[in-house]
Amino acid sequence: MTSQEIRNQFLEFFKSKGHQIVPSAPLVIKNDPTLMFTNAGMNQFKDYFLGNKNPQFKRIADTQKCLRVSGKHNDLEEVGHDTYHHTMFEMLGNWSFGDYFKKEALEWAWELLTKVYKLPKDRLYVSVFEGDKGDNLPADEEAKNIWKTMIPEDRILYGNKKDNFWEMGDTGPCGPCSEIHIDLRPQEEVDKVSGKELVNNDHPQVVEIWNNVFIQFNRQWTSPSAPTELQQFELNYKGNKTEKTYSIERTKKHLQLTTLKELPAKHVDTGMGFERLCMAIQKKQSNYDTDVFQPLIQFIATASGKRYGEDKWADIAMRVISDHIRAISFTIADGQLPSNNKAGYVIRRILRRAVRYGYTYLGFKEPFLYRIVPVLANQFAQVFPELKAQEEFVAKVVKEEEAAFLRTLDNGLRRIEQIKSEVKNGVIDGKTVFELYDTFGFPLDLTALIARENSLQIDEKGFAVEMEKQKERSRAASSSETGDWIEVVDEDEVQFVGYDELETYSRILRYREVKAKNKTQYQLVLDKTPFYAESGGQVGDTGYLEANGEKVFVTDTKKENDLIIHFTDKLPSDLQAQFHAVVNNSKRLQTMNNHSATHLLHAALKEVLGSHVAQKGSLVNENVLRFDFSHFSKMTEDEIKRVEKIVNQKIRENIVLDEKRNVPIAKATSEYGATALFGEKYGDFVRVITFDPAFSVELCGGTHVKATGQIGYFKIVSEGAVAAGVRRIEAITADKAEQLIDEQAALLSELKELLKQPKDLRKAVENLLEEKAQLSRQIETFHQQEVQAIKSQLLGKVQQSNGIAVIAEKVNLPSADSLKQVAYELKAKIENLFLVLAANIDGKPQIAVMISDNLVKEKNLHAGNIVKELAKEIKGGGGGQPFFATAGGTDVSGLDKVIEKGRSLV
Repeated sequence: MTSQEIRNQFLEFFKSKGHQIVPSAPLVIKNDPTLMFTNAGMNQFKDYFLGNKNPQFKRIADTQKCLRVSGKHNDLEEVGHDTYHHTMFEMLGNWSFGDYFKKEALEWAWELLTKVYKLPKDRLYVSVFEGDKGDNLPADEEAKNIWKTMIPEDRILYGNKKDNFWEMGDTGPCGPCSEIHIDLRPQEEVDKVSGKELVNNDHPQVVEIWNNVFIQFNRQWTSPSAPTELQQFELNYKGNKTEKTYSIERTKKHLQLTTLKELPAKHVDTGMGFERLCMAIQKKQSNYDTDVFQPLIQFIATASGKRYGEDKWADIAMRVISDHIRAISFTIADGQLPSNNKAGYVIRRILRRAVRYGYTYLGFKEPFLYRIVPVLANQFAQVFPELKAQEEFVAKVVKEEEAAFLRTLDNGLRRIEQIKSEVKNGVIDGKTVFELYDTFGFPLDLTALIARENSLQIDEKGFAVEMEKQKERSRAASSSETGDWIEVVDEDEVQFVGYDELETYSRILRYREVKAKNKTQYQLVLDKTPFYAESGGQVGDTGYLEANGEKVFVTDTKKENDLIIHFTDKLPSDLQAQFHAVVNNSKRLQTMNNHSATHLLHAALKEVLGSHVAQKGSLVNENVLRFDFSHFSKMTEDEIKRVEKIVNQKIRENIVLDEKRNVPIAKATSEYGATALFGEKYGDFVRVITFDPAFSVELCGGTHVKATGQIGYFKIVSEGAVAAGVRRIEAITADKAEQLIDEQAALLSELKELLKQPKDLRKAVENLLEEKAQLSRQIETFHQQEVQAIKSQLLGKVQQSNGIAVIAEKVNLPSADSLKQVAYELKAKIENLFLVLAANIDGKPQIAVMISDNLVKEKNLHAGNIVKELAKEIKGGGGGQPFFATAGGTDVSGLDKVIEKGRSLV
C-alpha cells in the first residue's frame, strides 16, 4: 500500500465505526500559553478533556500534523542520525469523549492492524499499565483481559508509569495507556532474541506504533499552595543532585502534593505514528525508506550528485533535509514565519540545521531547500492542501532565509579562522564555542567537526556551562507560577455577550492565582462576559467588575484554549457576589474602528496589488492597526495612495455591517465567498463579517463598527518588509488620524515661520539644502588639507629600528575615517612600516595600528592582537585584520601610554 492509501484506510475504517473525520489543526498554537506547537493529536481537543467545552461529536478521528522540537518532546538532535525520530510527523488518532472506552478502542485497533493492514500477529506486542504504589493505582487488569481475547498472554507486557501512564502535565486529565509495538527485524535476528526483550528499549526495528490512552482520572493539587511548594523544591534540589536522583525525588514530591480523582466521564485518546506505520506496512527498515520520504530524498540526491545509501554523512544530511523541509514548509504555510523569538526562532533553527548539513556534507553552497517545496506541496496536496495553495510564498520565504544564513555561515567560518590563531593548548574554550552557537548558529557538533578537521578539540563542559547560563537567564525572564483553578460556582457554561453589549451582570465561576516576574495577578472566569478576549490580532478588552461598592479593574482579557480569562491585580472581597461587568467603552470603540479598517485595507490591497495578497498577521488595538500580507516587492507611493483612497471611499459610503453568526463553514466559504486565513483553526460554525458583498467578506471573531462611516478617516503611516515575501502596513484611523493631520499642519506652519514665511516653501528648503551641501564640501576640503599636513609631519618622524620603520604618535584629526586614511596613505609610501596612531576625536580616544604585509609574515605580527593590548590603556577594545586594526575607548588620558607602549613593542 502507498502512504496515501494507508492514511485513507485509517480514516475510512473509523468513519465506518461512527467517527466524525475532522481536519488537522494548524501546527502553531495561538490560544494556549502552555504550548508553542501542536505536538500531539489531542491538542486541539484539550478543552473537551478539561471540561471547558462540550464536544459536538462523541467520536472523532483525524490525521494531525505535529511538531516536536522544544520542551520535553525535543528530538531535534536525533533527527537524521537514526531512522525513526522526526521534527514534523503525522499522528493518526481516534477519540471518544465519554462514549466508548477500553474494549472498543483495543478491539478496533487490533482489527485495523491485523485484518485491514494485515500486519503479522506474531510480530506484534502490547503493553498495559503495571500499576503504581505511589499513586495507589492497581495494574490495568481490565485492558489485559481484553487483550487476552485477541493475543497470546506471553505477548502482553506490563509497562511502568513512564511508558504506560499518560499525563497532560503536573495536573489535569490522565490515565493508563496500552501501547502496541511491532518487531520489524529479519527472522534470523528474531530467532536469536525475542522481540519482547526489546520493547521500549530504543531498538530501531522494535518500535511502538500505536498508543491507546484511557483518560479516567483528574490529577489535582492537594492545596492552593502546592504549586509553590513544588517550585521551591525544584529550586532547592535542581543542580544539587544527579539528573536521575533529582527526577526520582521530584516525582515523589509531586505525588505528595497531588491527588487523583476518578472522572465522571471517561475518554479515549489514541495516537498512531503515521511514518512508523508506513514503515511496518511497506516492510522497510527505516521511516526514511518509505514513500513518505523517498520522493524528497531522491530529489536531494539527484541535486547533490550523490546516491543515498553510499556515504554515512551524506545519508544523514539527506535525512535531515527531507525531515526538516516538512517542518519548515508546513509551519510557514500555517502562518508562522522564521524570526528571532519564540516559535519563529524554533523554525529558523530547524532551517539553519538543514542548511548547514547540506552545506557541509552535500556541497550546497547556494540556497537549495526552497527547490524541494514544490515536491512536498504536490505530495501532500490531497491531505494538507494549505501548502500547495501557498507554494510560491513558502518557497520565497525559505529561499531568503537560506541566503541569509549562508552569509552568516561564511562569517562564522571566517571567525573560526581567527579563533584558530588564538587557540591555546589545542582546545577551543567553552565561551568561544558558545559564541559560535549563539551568534553564528553553529551547533556543537558542527564546531566539533571543524575542530577535528584542524586537529583541535572543543571544551564541551565549558560550552554546557554557558548554555545553562543562557537557559537560566531565559527561565528567570519568563518564570511563572500558575495555581490550580478554584471553583466558586459549579457551572461550565460561559456566555460571551460582547458583540451586542458592553456591560452586563455576571458571577465568578472560578479563579486562580498567577505569579510572573515577581508580580501576582488573578485570572477569573465569568459565567457571562462582555469582555472580548485577545484573538485574531485584536487585543483583549479592559474595564472593571463592580459589586458592593468595590471596583476591581480588569487589566486584560485572553483566551486559554476556548476559555475567556479576565486578568485582575486583586481578588474581589466577595467572590459570591453578582458583579456589574463593564468594558472600557472608549478603548473598545477605537479598537473596533481599527479592526473594521483592517478588513477594508485587506480588500483594497487585493484590488491594487492582486489576488495573491493574503493576510499573514495583524495587530489591532485602540491606537494603531498593523497588517502583514504576502507581497514580493515594496509598495510604490502611488500604490499606497490608491489603497488609502479606496479605503476612505468605502468609509465615506458608510457601508452598514452585515454580520452573520453560526454559519456552517462550508456555506461561509462557498456561498458567501468569505476569506479563510491559513493557519487558523475554524469550528464547524463561523461568523461572517461583510462590508459590501462585492468588496469585503471575511471570517472573523472580532468586534466591528456598525457602519464604516464611524471609522472617520484612514491614514497609512508606514509600509515595509518584515520577512521574505511579507510586507507590513501600519495605519491609524478616526481621532488618531485627525491628530496626525493636525500635527503635520502645525509642523508646516512652524517651518514657514522659521524660514520667514517664504512664498514657495519647497524652493526655500531646496536652497537651504544646497547651501548646506556647499558648506559641507568646504569643510571636507579643509579636513583633507589638515590630513595631508599631518601626514607630511608624520613622514618626518619615522624612526628605524632593526630594519623596521616605526611611527608611534598622537595626532589631531577630525574623524575616525581620516585616521584610517592617514594610516593607509602612510603604508603606501613607507616600506617595512609599523604604525601606531592615537587621537582624541570629539572627546573619545581612538587608536589605529597599521603593519606592512611583509612584517606580518616575517615577524609574525598581528595588528588585531596588538590593538587589543593597546586598548587596555584607554579602557576600551577593538580588533581587525593582521595588517590593520582599530580600537576605541572611554579614557582619553591613556593616549600617551598607548604611544609609549606602541613604541616599546618594536
